[in-house]
Amino acid sequence: MTKTAPAPIRLVLIDDSELVRRGIKTVFALPSDPPIRVVGEAGSVAAGVAECRRHMPDVVLLDIRLPDGSGFEACRKILKDVPDTRIVILTAHSNDDFVYEAVTSGARGYLVKEIDSAALVRAVQDVAAGRSILDPEATTRVLRLLRGGGPEQAADLSLLSRQERRVLTLVADGLTNKQIGGQLGLSENTVKNYLVNVFEKLHVKRRAQAAAVYVHRAKPPKP
Repeated sequence: MTKTAPAPIRLVLIDDSELVRRGIKTVFALPSDPPIRVVGEAGSVAAGVAECRRHMPDVVLLDIRLPDGSGFEACRKILKDVPDTRIVILTAHSNDDFVYEAVTSGARGYLVKEIDSAALVRAVQDVAAGRSILDPEATTRVLRLLRGGGPEQAADLSLLSRQERRVLTLVADGLTNKQIGGQLGLSENTVKNYLVNVFEKLHVKRRAQAAAVYVHRAKPPKP
């Protein structure tokens, strides 16, 4: 009897970089057992959710940074509409809070883009087979955050670079991006980029939240 070929793993790829999507599709075009077939792709939260509704994929590879929202938001929306799909975060960022939010959003795995091609293929196959792909170290970090009540309590100013901390100090003093740039000799756009990094590392979304973390963590209480 002729052996029946395994059904391909149907995958949707969500990443705002067309170049990254093209490279990942090249990886999955190579022979594997079972094979992996990219059935849809998108560069935003809205388009990614729509592609998942349309194709009902087995696995979704999902970036964190998207132009109209976060990958975590997309993860929750996809699982609400297509609960049987399995989502893996594929990102350039390795961060305890991100791992925590990925797991609490329902993702089955968290991969950093430095992963090699063979390991990426195995990860997708493992997730499609029902296994999670968080390594023991990542699992330990997530459990620690859960015991601590979540990332808000884990905010740590030591995660910031010297320049990021200088920018945050001036934000806490009430300066605008333009004023901060003037004091530090930076362009306004560079200040914005530093703040994006600060928000990610402290797991906050607004300037006021970042300033509150700084005041709470860095400044001694008044007597």
